[in-house]
Amino acid sequence: MRFMPLSQSISTVSPVSGALDTMDDAAVRELAKELLAQAAEHAKRVSGDAQELQLRQAKIDALTHEIRLLRRMRFGAKTEAMDSTQVKLFEEANAEDLGAAEQRLKALVPGLNTPPANKSRPARQALPAHLARTEIHHEPTDTTCKCGEPMKRIGEDISERLDYVPGVFSVQRHIRGVWACQCCQCMRQQAMPAQIIEAGVPTANLLAQVLIAKYDDHLPLYRQCEIYARAGVDIALSTLADWVGAAGVALAPIAQALKAQLLQSAVLHADESPVTVLGHKGKKHRGYIWAYASGEHEAHQAVVFQIKDSRSGLHAREFLRHEPDRPYLDTGQRAPDLVSRRPWSGHLVVDAFAGYSALFEPADHAGMTCVGCWVHLRRNFFELHAAAKSTLARQALDSIGELYAIEREIREQGLDIAGTTRMRQERAKPLLQALHAWLLAQRANITDNTPTAKAIDYATKRWASMVRYADDGRLPLDNNRIENQIRPWAVGRRNWLFAGSFAAAARAADIMTLIQSAKMNGIDPMAYLRDVLTRLPTHLNSRIAELLPTHWRPIPFAVPQ
Repeated sequence: MRFMPLSQSISTVSPVSGALDTMDDAAVRELAKELLAQAAEHAKRVSGDAQELQLRQAKIDALTHEIRLLRRMRFGAKTEAMDSTQVKLFEEANAEDLGAAEQRLKALVPGLNTPPANKSRPARQALPAHLARTEIHHEPTDTTCKCGEPMKRIGEDISERLDYVPGVFSVQRHIRGVWACQCCQCMRQQAMPAQIIEAGVPTANLLAQVLIAKYDDHLPLYRQCEIYARAGVDIALSTLADWVGAAGVALAPIAQALKAQLLQSAVLHADESPVTVLGHKGKKHRGYIWAYASGEHEAHQAVVFQIKDSRSGLHAREFLRHEPDRPYLDTGQRAPDLVSRRPWSGHLVVDAFAGYSALFEPADHAGMTCVGCWVHLRRNFFELHAAAKSTLARQALDSIGELYAIEREIREQGLDIAGTTRMRQERAKPLLQALHAWLLAQRANITDNTPTAKAIDYATKRWASMVRYADDGRLPLDNNRIENQIRPWAVGRRNWLFAGSFAAAARAADIMTLIQSAKMNGIDPMAYLRDVLTRLPTHLNSRIAELLPTHWRPIPFAVPQ
């Protein structure tokens, strides 16, 4: 039932108020009920609107405070304790955080222009005149006025965007004709195509280039500034940082959707690696990159990275939805979640880190099964042999080598899951049984707490998880799959020094998630980001799955004429 506003309903009744004298008691009561119902509905709407406005204002206030804090850190930070490289990285990360916060604020308050932070912030300069120009015309499809008269072109608006293809800068000149009707003074003009940074100069090509250079080629923004300057294009560090911050905000929902899809996998790999976080006074903090990847035989091939402040197993439980989400460290807001809170179940491939142990307690986490890593088991015997030329370690290494030889045959023959299971049961299981019996027999003759005893105990105490792969062709022999995915963080470790909060590191984790997942699906990450950044401004949230690296298909792009 649709109710009119209370004031309208009262005014509608008032002209016939004199008829009340002729109404019986039942009719008066019915009229009163209707008016009370309308009043209650109106009050409910007003209350809901007030709560929504209050929540919106709280978000605006929080972001405004964050922007002020970031600006104060940027222009008032004490950098005496930092070397020159750390100062540049601090300024870069702080500017990215500021750009991201401003982008979120603009999303809440469309059309808002944030005040300039400081007079030292560079003003936008005209794009270099020596760059090649490509003209892109935007004209109305219909130039006939509503009155029926043809409109005449009376002028044009021109805006320029900086474009980039590998190794070459150019300028796109967007020319929008202004059409007017001389009869009725009506004017018409085609709107500019939407972009990630409204009224900004970078095209999606250039944004993708900056992101790939920073997060895949490990080039900090200050180095990119130097490279672009040699090409004749001067772009301020703060400008590049603003672009990265805005792009990170736009891409974050895709990374969150990919996490939701990853948790549909029956087999997952998990690992973690330390990363340095640089505070605004030069103090270094240790954070951890947590990585989760789908198994080799899963329908969707993806990896998701998260930055956390510790190595606590609580973070893995949160990711797998066995613990409530904690607030973000930097904003106090809860992480967005696109699927239900149902705990994940399946096979989790991990090393022997104690933080994972609680995940496999049957009383609390039924349905999650541990799969051990033979690389970590082998490493103990390798180090023992390298240090003391132990014959026992050499024999253990030879036995493990036979297991890996079987896996090579499986790959060379291209066996499916069923074929892999059969070969492992026929050939690997007898080797595993013999190795287990031999380890137990050797352990009985070895003194406790010696390196040899520790190497054997590591294997025998985890034996059930180590041999689980032999009966299931979906499961791997080791955790190398996730270690290969996390390696780019180690390669660029000197460039991963983040300022102040964990916001810059979280942004890197989201973008690296998309880049590495694109690679896992055989997609050029440059082509992927270029296409996604082009489509995102007008893409429906309900169809975000189309932009995941696991589903993405490029749309042919034709430059409008």
